[in-house]
Amino acid sequence: MEEQEKTARYALVLDELRHMLGTEGVPPKYVLDDISRMAIVAAVLKMHLPHYFFVGFYRATDDQVLQIGPYQGEVLACGSIPYGRGVCGACARELRPMVVPDVSRFPGYIACDNQTRSEIVVPVIRDGKLLAVLDVDSVQLDDFDEVDVEYLERCIEVFC
Repeated sequence: MEEQEKTARYALVLDELRHMLGTEGVPPKYVLDDISRMAIVAAVLKMHLPHYFFVGFYRATDDQVLQIGPYQGEVLACGSIPYGRGVCGACARELRPMVVPDVSRFPGYIACDNQTRSEIVVPVIRDGKLLAVLDVDSVQLDDFDEVDVEYLERCIEVFC
């Protein structure tokens, strides 16, 4: 996808997320919880960026294991991933975005679905604590770049 088209699609995503996740003027009992917000983020990303093969969250647990959260994509998602294992676990341990152009070259890669060729994972941090990681997979090699990092981090800012 060309950079201009990708940027335009992400702009739509951000507008929609701001509208759907905004809390200004919303009575507290109607503010969505984190699981609901994750579901909306995954759905909106998948809708506007259909080349994404898998879009989902792995939620952080106190015992340093990521557990599958809301996602869009194939049913073959991994159920749990220890910190430090695979791309998601590396992101959880290092607390930084991970862009992997070719997952077959990532040490310790966990193949939840063998159709995945490239991956990007962004940490979801609120008040200094890891809540989850946002995981996006593609069936294309080298499908993610700094534009994806920038906009997925903006999506996380809207989420938080």
